[in-house]
Amino acid sequence: MEDKISEQLTFEPVTKDNWDKFVALFGNRGACAYCWCMYYRLKQAEFKAGKVNDINKNRMKELIWEGKPVGVIAIYEGHAIAWCAFAPREDYLKLENSQVHKRIDDKPVWSIPCFFIDKKFRRKGISVALLKGVIEYARKNKIRIIEAYPTIPTQEKLPDAFVWIGLYKSFERAGFEIVDRKSKNRPMVRYYLA
Repeated sequence: MEDKISEQLTFEPVTKDNWDKFVALFGNRGACAYCWCMYYRLKQAEFKAGKVNDINKNRMKELIWEGKPVGVIAIYEGHAIAWCAFAPREDYLKLENSQVHKRIDDKPVWSIPCFFIDKKFRRKGISVALLKGVIEYARKNKIRIIEAYPTIPTQEKLPDAFVWIGLYKSFERAGFEIVDRKSKNRPMVRYYLA
């Protein structure tokens, strides 16, 4: 079952054309607690203030309407079932200001700060397939370095809410390698494209 779904997935960057699919995936709560994947892009106070009246949703829509890269969705049977935030690292304010995940060099990188997978499709290998879709998107767009900050769980099973940054084992399966271990349980990983 897992392989069949993964084999049928297609991947698209989020644009005006598939905004409705993105919104349907995120639902009324903006994926999680009205985030709309704006957490890493804003100062904490701005992000919290944006959780009401669709402010974060409208901020995301604005970025998309401006043609800025925000991420990639996985499509299955015509519906978005998974999301991976993916944009130049400098677009993510919290990453740029992070003490734990400071830049390790001055090379241009694109970052993957988070995922969201429809509840019905979790634990089916979708995150690995999605990462491979992001790698292919990067290859087509001449992006050379993909960076992420997944978790290495300290317990057998984590609640879904704690894996929005991705699991290290998924990144490892997709071919990423650890490049920095300032945080024991949140390594920095990279995928280098030739």
